Amino acid sequence: MATPQLTDDPFPSPSFDAFLASLQDPDHPGPSVSPKRFGQALQMDMQTLAELAGVHRNTVSRAPNSPGVQYFLREAVRVIRAAADVSGDVDKALFWYRNEPLQPFGYKTPERLVAEARSEDVLRYVISLEAGPAG
Repeated sequence: MATPQLTDDPFPSPSFDAFLASLQDPDHPGPSVSPKRFGQALQMDMQTLAELAGVHRNTVSRAPNSPGVQYFLREAVRVIRAAADVSGDVDKALFWYRNEPLQPFGYKTPERLVAEARSEDVLRYVISLEAGPAG
């Protein structure tokens, strides 16, 4: 019988696949990301989510599949995925996404940059981190 692997972390981070699966609303299966579940995962209220997505506060709850809401959520998930791939830890990636002031972007957080439709810039930045220093 195999002995389970012990780690220093008593609360290991879920895989990105588990995180992504948790964003689907079981009551409304389909290809959409649940704003409510995204907000819960990032400890964000729906008003803040609406502001970041650039939509009216009622849109998030009344029309969660609207193009504006889903575009923001999918871009956020792309950036979080890239950060999780680099760090190897979804929880660290989520913390980074919400809180890390990035010097090359005027100390804006990745979350703020995604809200400003600059997810491609953030992805290039993350890829550069993954590549490491040149030379």
